[in-house]
Amino acid sequence: MQLSFHGADRDVTGSCHLLECGGKQLLIDCGMFQGGRELEEENSAPLGFEAAAVDFLLLTHAHLDHCGRLPLLARRGFRGEIIATAATRELAQIVMQDAAHMAEDDAAWRTRQARDGRPVAALYTQGDVAAAMACFGRPAAYGAELELAPGLRVSFHDAGHILGSAHVLVQVTENGRARRVLFSGDIGGAGRPIIRDPDPPAAEIVLMETTYGDRSHRSPAESVAELIEVIRTTIARGGNVVIPSFALERSQEILYSLRAAITSGALPAQLPVFVDSPMAVSATEVYRAHPECYDAEAAALIAGGSDLFGFPGLRLVRATNDSMAINRIAGGAVIMAGSGMATGGRVRHHLVNNLPCSDASIVFVGFAARGTPARRIIDGARSIMLFGEEVPVRAQVHTINGFSAHADQGELLRWHARVGGGERTVLVHGEQAAMAAFAALLPGVPVSMPGPGERLTL
Repeated sequence: MQLSFHGADRDVTGSCHLLECGGKQLLIDCGMFQGGRELEEENSAPLGFEAAAVDFLLLTHAHLDHCGRLPLLARRGFRGEIIATAATRELAQIVMQDAAHMAEDDAAWRTRQARDGRPVAALYTQGDVAAAMACFGRPAAYGAELELAPGLRVSFHDAGHILGSAHVLVQVTENGRARRVLFSGDIGGAGRPIIRDPDPPAAEIVLMETTYGDRSHRSPAESVAELIEVIRTTIARGGNVVIPSFALERSQEILYSLRAAITSGALPAQLPVFVDSPMAVSATEVYRAHPECYDAEAAALIAGGSDLFGFPGLRLVRATNDSMAINRIAGGAVIMAGSGMATGGRVRHHLVNNLPCSDASIVFVGFAARGTPARRIIDGARSIMLFGEEVPVRAQVHTINGFSAHADQGELLRWHARVGGGERTVLVHGEQAAMAAFAALLPGVPVSMPGPGERLTL
């Protein structure tokens, strides 16, 4: 078996790993690079392998850094089968269509700015998204085995990260020897709301993410309490609360927590909350459509007639005019908008309007990669560039990492102890410092931390 690395190697975004085994080529994820312009330009660079030679793509989940280059893969000749859970398929379509829309808008803007007047091509188009969606084949049910070829089987196991997320187990029998290779995708933490905890199988060879391999999170309960207190104090002083939030999982988890706080009286019953993200609105509809992914608590609420994501002051915003109207609200509102790293989307407009206001609060509730506007704000920048203008940072900035959909260091260690990985553990999807810190906690385990383009013989 050969394993090669084409993204999220000694970095966090762009997950893409190619396994050659049993006479087949299996690609696990094909995500988009996110960060500064230099990093994002890697998205249009050569993939590092022949797209047309890939037989199967096994998609762990629908976040952009795991599915965002599927349209490029299709454009460059992939005609194999994409296998994912039903929820992942629906969410991935929303994510890729949104990315294509942003790519087309970006290309149009860059064409207008070009001095030579030559048109700038979009990274990919809605037609490329349609071509990628046409490749989706069998839906994967958690725990069920699918045969890809004689001696080659795969199964998907609940990863507890976002709706439909999965660990992918590849079972290969070659020359009479059976081996199990586990791809973690992104690993969720225990006790998260709405979805079930991770349920990984054992394997001899493990490829695992290490996003938070060097740190611990606050507990979910502490994080919810902190968010509620930030909202209460900000509203009291007359400001808005802006939450740059990922459309998948993070937005739904925060809505779930706000609903509970309003129901209990911890927040005002008519608190104005805007979800200003067409993608988040569509993703919430997908969440409502897949109760089979819910944990026991969420399932019980549904059985009792509750709306997990609804309350009186909630406004779900799709139209651009309605989004623009939010900017006229001087204070007293909670505004959730994408993207979570503030690299695009409507949140940038809300940051322009609220960052200069000392009575406002900006609350980051997820990972911010190096080079992103979110990371610069978190790191204490006094101003950031948005839409070609320097915007001062006077608002109060809060980082609440307990909302992360990623397992922290302790949870990653417990996950690894459960699955094994004694023959080889390969660390990916983490910044180098985080991977090195985590590797030091695995004494006696053969650990690899490959860089882009490296190959391993297993």
